[in-house]
Amino acid sequence: MHRRNFLQAGLLTATLSLPDTYFPGNAYAATNDGFIVNAGIGGNNTVDLLGRITPDCLERKPELTILMIGTNDMNSRKHIPLPEYEKNLREIVSKIVAIKSRVLLMTILPVYEPYLHIRHPAAFYEPEGHTERKRQVNEVIRKVAADYRQDLLDMHFIFQQTGDIGEGAESLIKNVVNSNVTDGVHPTPAGYRTMAVAIFEYIQQKKLPRNRIVCFGDSITFGDGGIEGKSYPAYLKKLLFA
Repeated sequence: MHRRNFLQAGLLTATLSLPDTYFPGNAYAATNDGFIVNAGIGGNNTVDLLGRITPDCLERKPELTILMIGTNDMNSRKHIPLPEYEKNLREIVSKIVAIKSRVLLMTILPVYEPYLHIRHPAAFYEPEGHTERKRQVNEVIRKVAADYRQDLLDMHFIFQQTGDIGEGAESLIKNVVNSNVTDGVHPTPAGYRTMAVAIFEYIQQKKLPRNRIVCFGDSITFGDGGIEGKSYPAYLKKLLFA
């Protein structure tokens, strides 16, 4: 299916009325037929993922690993230069592929830069600027997915085209109006539902494994509440294991 058709098909169900009940402290959900693990930890970069990949991913023997990482690698506090980021990402994917898990990589999300620069000085991104640095990171993600013949979901494209990223209430990225925070990076609950629906549609269309799933990443994976709160793994669990 062409990218535009996929986007239209997937987002048709993005307004599903999913419960928002929040049960803190539970990052693992199992059913009779399988499980989904939310292995996201806030502030992680590729170095952190390599440090915990064995207990948090490999030892769970997933059939499918959903991977989004790179948002922290490109920022000042956890910055990883692009060549090292690519090396780390390749090592992560190779370790997962070695246990015969399929990998679904996702491009990192767009941000609202005026808020981002409250936490990270704009000068840090010079000379290329944040937008170009993010483009380079996403190109690396695409290249790694292609080289390892694994799946790629362009979540950046979905949010960029439909996320209304900015200061309005409809933005799928948190802001003062919709979340009372100058965030600009993390999705709102509606953003997480959008991610889950897009991932669900991709799994369905590509016939990816759906019984044993690990969602591996940083705070954008963890979301607001692990596997039972407002996170893409939580909403994906509702779609896969209803």
